[in-house]
Amino acid sequence: MDLTTSYPSSVHEKFHGLVQIKRTIDKGVALAHGNIGEYHYNCPMDQAVFGFLGIDHEALLNEIKTKSRAEADAYAATFIAKKTPAEIEAWNHEYVAHKPEGESLTYFIGLRNEIAPDRTDVVTWADLLDLDEKREVPVRVAA
Repeated sequence: MDLTTSYPSSVHEKFHGLVQIKRTIDKGVALAHGNIGEYHYNCPMDQAVFGFLGIDHEALLNEIKTKSRAEADAYAATFIAKKTPAEIEAWNHEYVAHKPEGESLTYFIGLRNEIAPDRTDVVTWADLLDLDEKREVPVRVAA
C-alpha cells in the first residue's frame, strides 16, 4: 500500500464487520514500507479502534512489519472475534456518527471549508475524510 499515490480504505469500510480497522491496517502497511505520505498511523481515530479492541498499536505494527498482510489481518481479526455482533454494531454506529467538539470542531470546520465549503451537512470525521479522499458522501438533512 502506497499512500503517497492512493488512499487508504474508507473509515466506513468494514473488516470482519468493524469500521476503521481496515484503514488503520492500511496505514500501518504504508508506514512499514516507508510510503505513508501525509497519513498518520496511531492517530486519534486509530487509537479509538485500538482501545475498543484492546490492541496495542506497536504489536499490530510489528505483525504488519514481520508477517504477510493476510497474517496481520488475521491477527487483528482475533481481537474483533472477541466482540459480540451487538458490541460491534453499537461501536460502528457511535464511531461513524461521532462529531468533533471544542478545538477539534474549529479545526474540522476549517478543513471542511477548504475541502467542500458547500457541504455543511458533513459533520463527522468519517464523512469529511471520505470527501477529502474523493469518495461519494450522501447529502444529509441537518437534524
